[in-house]
Amino acid sequence: MKKYLFTLVSLALSAVAVQAQEGAKLAKQASKALVSYEMDQANNAAKLDEAKNLINDALKYPDAQALASAWISKGQIYNTILQRDLARRMVTPTAPMSGDNDALEAYNAFIKGNELATKKYEKADAIKGISEVQASLINVGIAKYDLSDYEKALASFEATLQSHDVLKAAGQKSILDADTTYDNQLFTTAITATLAKNCTKALEYYTQLYKKSSNKPAVYDGMYTCLNEQGKTEEAKKILAEGRAKFPEDSGLLFSEINVYLKEGRLDELTGQLKQAIKQEPTNIGLYVTLGNVYDNLYSRELKAKNDVKAAEYFEEAKKQYEAAIAVDPKNADAQYSMGTLYYNRAALRSEELNALPDDYSAAGIKKYEKIKNDMMSQFDLALPFFQKAESIDPNDQNTLIALSEIYARKEDPLSSEFKKRLDNLKAGKLNSTPYFKF
Repeated sequence: MKKYLFTLVSLALSAVAVQAQEGAKLAKQASKALVSYEMDQANNAAKLDEAKNLINDALKYPDAQALASAWISKGQIYNTILQRDLARRMVTPTAPMSGDNDALEAYNAFIKGNELATKKYEKADAIKGISEVQASLINVGIAKYDLSDYEKALASFEATLQSHDVLKAAGQKSILDADTTYDNQLFTTAITATLAKNCTKALEYYTQLYKKSSNKPAVYDGMYTCLNEQGKTEEAKKILAEGRAKFPEDSGLLFSEINVYLKEGRLDELTGQLKQAIKQEPTNIGLYVTLGNVYDNLYSRELKAKNDVKAAEYFEEAKKQYEAAIAVDPKNADAQYSMGTLYYNRAALRSEELNALPDDYSAAGIKKYEKIKNDMMSQFDLALPFFQKAESIDPNDQNTLIALSEIYARKEDPLSSEFKKRLDNLKAGKLNSTPYFKF
């Protein structure tokens, strides 16, 4: 009986040993299938897909996962598949790729093989594979970027930078050896990380360029954007100030600074920044409209402070900017609406004065009332054609419809109900198919 039990235990242990070698066995088969394909690609085409299936099965087993040779085989197989697919695309540009990113699959496998390698030839094979796949990592990254698949593009670009470090540590050449080439790849990776909404990684690469005193304004703008997004406001403003000082003509940094001034309400400083931006982009209507809005706010501020002369000056500046915007593009709804709002707000101020008048039915009191009312209506009349033009361009802008409804109600014109109906239509989730006014 004892001998029988011992035999059973021995058999069980043997089964475990066989199973423990299954991954290594499959990895060897995968390597042989790859060799068969490379010896006669025309007649052994199926061997490459067989090799892929075998190596993926092999690496499900712990014994294969511990072998540098298994990972290097995977890298070689995936790199060969990639080269086959690229060759097909040279003949048929629309030919599909076998995998989502075989270059990255190959690279990661070679890296793992390099980490596990204990033999000199294994190290050499892994490093050779990394060198061969490096250019493909860039190309696949660019392809993903062009498709706006920024997360996958970032993975490829990061692997490209990492491959450079691995190759240099091994004393080998890298396609990023030139300083400008490496820095350009750093910059591309940082931009891609920003687009992938990964500011942690973007800052890592921007910071490397910043420490090298990069001559790219976008490095400073990118750092500012990401630091701001992370809530590091003071650091962000410091970087932006450095960028503006270093690249005073860069429009990207200028616009970022304009947004800071707008957010902080620094209206007096903002006018100079916007004028500089207009000089750099004279056809940018948004800049004229924004500058007009700034002057409009300054007008309101001075009016409340009873600085009538200064208020009048700012009013004329606002008007001048809106007129400039309309001159650039008469069909810009924002410019038309903003011009109408300038007069409408002035009329609204007269309306407040009117409502504040005491009940005085004397001749002098009535005369004063009529004067303010007529002035108010004249301002509404000045605003009206601009709102009409804005409605003809965009019949579904709620603010425009409110202004038209209000002005026509003040004028006791039945058209007020027409624009109220159009407003109700919008509130019900419907669109006005055609504008009321046609110019």
